[in-house]
Amino acid sequence: MEVLAFNLNNAKAIYRLDSSGMMTALGGLAGQCVDACWNLTAGIEPPPIEAISHIVVTGLGGSAIGGDLLRVYCHDKIPVPVTVNRHYTLPSFVGRDTLVFAVSYSGNTEETLSAYEDARRRESAIVVITSGGKLKEMALRDGVTLITIPGGIAPRAATGFLFIPTLRVMERLGFLPGMEGSIATMIDHLKELWEKLKPETPITENLAKQLAQKLFNRIPVIWGTSGSTEVVAQRWKGQINENTKAPAYWNVFPELNHNEIVGFQVPGELLKKLHLVMLRDEEDHPRVQKRIDITKEIIKDRVGGISEVYASGEGDLSRLYSLIYLGDCTSVYLAALYGVDPGPVKVIDRLKQELQSCGPVCGLP
Repeated sequence: MEVLAFNLNNAKAIYRLDSSGMMTALGGLAGQCVDACWNLTAGIEPPPIEAISHIVVTGLGGSAIGGDLLRVYCHDKIPVPVTVNRHYTLPSFVGRDTLVFAVSYSGNTEETLSAYEDARRRESAIVVITSGGKLKEMALRDGVTLITIPGGIAPRAATGFLFIPTLRVMERLGFLPGMEGSIATMIDHLKELWEKLKPETPITENLAKQLAQKLFNRIPVIWGTSGSTEVVAQRWKGQINENTKAPAYWNVFPELNHNEIVGFQVPGELLKKLHLVMLRDEEDHPRVQKRIDITKEIIKDRVGGISEVYASGEGDLSRLYSLIYLGDCTSVYLAALYGVDPGPVKVIDRLKQELQSCGPVCGLP
């Protein structure tokens, strides 16, 4: 075990390092979900549409994660495909029979603004989810369905505001009946998990802190399962990138058994710097679970370490979020171990500023 300069049992030091309140926002996730489910979407009517052949969520970064969650959650529950779009334009199939969720926490993400205008040109049914900015102005101008969410936190810390409204819209469209009860169950589980994961809970009882210690001075590789924990693996990777300011990589079973597993032979010294996190759900396909067991045995002596973490809670939504919550907290604790403030993302800010200096996106003011 590495000698750690930062004491993760010092809750005050964790909060002090966290200038943007990322951990505080995590503590408020259950409250976010309550607000999103019963307040922000109260009285919201879905846009008029005769038939829906496809659902598209367009967004980037933290604002797109809600789309990924919706895609995975719905894949075995509704007869209509859900696609996540991370581009300036929409796929060619998008038209009048497509429901488009345009999601931008700030309301100023240029790719999303461009895709929104593309959806308007194609006469798609649109639901906008944003805290303000140009996207809200455009939605009000065009009279499209608008769900305004609170601002003031980082998009990656606002999954409750960005994801739950999509579920409520889908429920009102008749795709996901009983969603309100599932969300309530998930919220109760989030409250239980926070007591186990919060900074005041000591390392000996806090799985997120234990994982952060194992990932310290290692390169995290996160493996999930296609159709269930794939979005969680992607989320862990993104949270470690943004909160910890460190590299991380992800892949999914069973696909990785057909390629990536071969890449654990050389260079041996570098492989020992990898720490694998295998995200597991007892509801996953039995053959996938067997694949995970066999894969672990094949590579366990070639990497620096392997951790297996299991989903918990009642129902698909609770299990999905249990692993997301664990990863979010782990990334902030890992940042603390490196002495890094998890909030600022200066590299992204610089990129946006330099893009602005190049002029507006074609077709946007």
